[in-house]
Amino acid sequence: MTTTPAHTAPLAMTSRGAPLRVTYARVLLSEWTKLRSLRSTAYTLLVAVGLSIGLGVLFVAITANEPSGIAPGETAASTSLTGTFFAQLAIGVLGVLMISGEYSTGMIRASLTAVPRRLPILWAKLAVFAAAVFATMLIASLVAFLIGQALLSERDLNTSLADPAALRSVIGAPMYLSVAGMTGLALGALLRNGAAAISSFVGVFFVIPPLTLLLPTSFSDHVVQYLPSNAGAMLLGGHYGVSNPLAPWTGFAVMCCYAVVLIGLAGWRLRRVDA
Repeated sequence: MTTTPAHTAPLAMTSRGAPLRVTYARVLLSEWTKLRSLRSTAYTLLVAVGLSIGLGVLFVAITANEPSGIAPGETAASTSLTGTFFAQLAIGVLGVLMISGEYSTGMIRASLTAVPRRLPILWAKLAVFAAAVFATMLIASLVAFLIGQALLSERDLNTSLADPAALRSVIGAPMYLSVAGMTGLALGALLRNGAAAISSFVGVFFVIPPLTLLLPTSFSDHVVQYLPSNAGAMLLGGHYGVSNPLAPWTGFAVMCCYAVVLIGLAGWRLRRVDA
């Protein structure tokens, strides 16, 4: 592994032979260029937007036609944002591929040669990815909410962004997706294999939560709410079948803790194990 003295930033050379210092801003720009230059990025984000809006509107339409109206434990805002939980699959896969693709093609070795300290690459990937996901899915969340409330208004079940809880839900959906995607990116960096990382992400976010329903109620009631997907989902305003839900920001903090642990492990492996 190449090391650099702590007080000296690594240098690259320009086309004219002049030294070019590697800065975090330049690493960020490099990762942004990688992200936007891949066609899969735009396609995957479009799929996520479509799932978020389309399925959200579908669930709202079903709810609006139900005689009982909004299900117990749900809100007008959370119903509109139900598509978020389907969009997280696309976002998680994109997070995994953002780094596992470099390992599969060997590009990661060029990246580590240009940035020998290694960790700035991971931080830059996380920052660029989270910013892109949050900005994109915030628009999708707002559109899904507005369309959903228009449909629910026919039965006077709607709410507005003036409601602090509704505003928190609309902003919380892209925050939830950003952390879920960063979790996928961390899994990709840790496992360095796209198939293994995607399988792990699907298992954590889609397989384990419903399987916990098979456990004895006395046990599951004290465990289910701490799973990353269930904990983070509290930020959207609904209970989603969780009998003892955490407070919204507490649940989101629990979800962030899972992501931080995985990111820490990914950073440790990036520093200690060669590509």
